[in-house]
Amino acid sequence: MKTSIKLYDSVKDIWDSYYQHPFIKGIADGSLEIDKFKFYMIQDYIYLLDYVKIYALGVVKSNEESTMRGFSKMVDNILNGEMNIHRTYMKRLGIGKKDIENTRASIENISYTNYMLSVSQMGDLMDLTTSLLACMWSYYLIGKKLSKIDGAAQHEFYGQWINGYASEDYERETEWIIDLLDHLTEDISEKKFKKLKEIFINTSEYERMFWNMAYKKGM
Repeated sequence: MKTSIKLYDSVKDIWDSYYQHPFIKGIADGSLEIDKFKFYMIQDYIYLLDYVKIYALGVVKSNEESTMRGFSKMVDNILNGEMNIHRTYMKRLGIGKKDIENTRASIENISYTNYMLSVSQMGDLMDLTTSLLACMWSYYLIGKKLSKIDGAAQHEFYGQWINGYASEDYERETEWIIDLLDHLTEDISEKKFKKLKEIFINTSEYERMFWNMAYKKGM
């Protein structure tokens, strides 16, 4: 069994809880308060500025040229692709550059990104790739699931968010990181798998904390 499937199985209960989270359900049915989404957008933008650094570190830690190119492309995809969703919403919500600069990252945000950066700096390429996976993969699955709900993807405000994470481009990016992990871990030891499993569970729990933080606006 591929490492990615075994990791997914280890967090399925956690990930299933995302679909029932009031923040996600609010996006799905359009009932989420705009001020909560605005808070989330700013925090997630701050998060992505650190998240993308881990992909950049992947270039440094890679030995294969094709992997270097893959990580480099992902840096561009996030900075000029995924974050464009945020920039569009920020324009609609009246969020300016100064608002981002003057906003403190929440403690959950800081803890999550510091954990990923620590794992990636101290560990090897398998650790780094695993630390990235929960965010990328779970967002794609959330986007895909919400896109199948009648009317959700057509919502005048939240539809763009759903369609962005359910898009073919985002699916390809997610598949790249999954395939890379499976390639890197073809001959993985049980001891190493346990370490990757711990990283994957921790980052999945951080994702749940992030949704909680967004819904409560950091309170």
